[in-house]
Amino acid sequence: MPPPAFASTPMPEGQRNPPAMLCIAGPTASGKSAVALAVAGLLPVEIISVDSALVYRGMDIGTAKPTLAERAAVPHHLIDIRDPREAYSAAEFVRDARRLTNEIRARGRVPLLVGGTMLYFKALFEGLDALPPADPAVRRQIEEQAARDGWPALHAELARVDPVTAARLAPADSQRIQRALEVWRLTGQPLSALHTARSTAADTDPASAGTFFSLEPTDRAWLHQRIAQRFDEMLSAGFIDEVTTLRARGDLQPELPSMRCVGYRQVWDTLDGHAPMETLRERGIAATRQLAKRQLTWLRGMPTRHVVPVDGDLRPVIVARELLHLSGLGGF
Repeated sequence: MPPPAFASTPMPEGQRNPPAMLCIAGPTASGKSAVALAVAGLLPVEIISVDSALVYRGMDIGTAKPTLAERAAVPHHLIDIRDPREAYSAAEFVRDARRLTNEIRARGRVPLLVGGTMLYFKALFEGLDALPPADPAVRRQIEEQAARDGWPALHAELARVDPVTAARLAPADSQRIQRALEVWRLTGQPLSALHTARSTAADTDPASAGTFFSLEPTDRAWLHQRIAQRFDEMLSAGFIDEVTTLRARGDLQPELPSMRCVGYRQVWDTLDGHAPMETLRERGIAATRQLAKRQLTWLRGMPTRHVVPVDGDLRPVIVARELLHLSGLGGF
């Protein structure tokens, strides 16, 4: 079957050899999962999730996690691998993704990396900043200081030692303030300075294979409509009950990375009484739009991506065929 006739970023000449892996990125609600499943119907793949929210068990509705049936039909990896009280870093993702990529290729399949956590893609493609590992003792000291003085006070301290990092963080952004202060106390250097020192690059160079595709709408209104529709579907599916169940555990706090995920944070605030229930839908949709905007900003800064437009009535299988054609895998 010939490739579909719609405009996508052309593959540079000389980059038509079948790649070692395929990557599908894009803003939230752009149809990444549907396209990935369509690719799986055309090619022997295993899917590696590139999503910092899908790693958490018990967070199914608000993350639009693939259903059990979808995961049974196509092997999925890096889903449900952490409890919501645990952290999962970009470094851990890179380690896991490299291992899984090698294992999948050894099974004669193509690794298909799919998701919207652009930091994970960037870490995989470009390597990680040369930062010190977490130090439990230092973190405990910072947490005790925050409990005593409040996070705005620690933000002010950060502004004195690392004004560049402090300028981009909100005074209540506890997770990032803690990490920046931890780096300062461990190394004596500001985090902003260390960000310029990269460790060795990732083993896989996506530019050499041209396999990094980005599903992007040409009409932002199309994406906003899909975001609103999906949030409504989440609410109808019991999203509030899901967060209520998580809160009832008693060991989760709103400052945890899991509970800071878009949607979960807004529902948690509502259940805490910090915002009225009648504004939940509006706040959830607005926060998801902001997430999509940030994701698109990340993507525009990644020159190796090949943009595939996904507006209108394009069916996932049509987009999937285009990706395989551009990747040199159409006749796999």
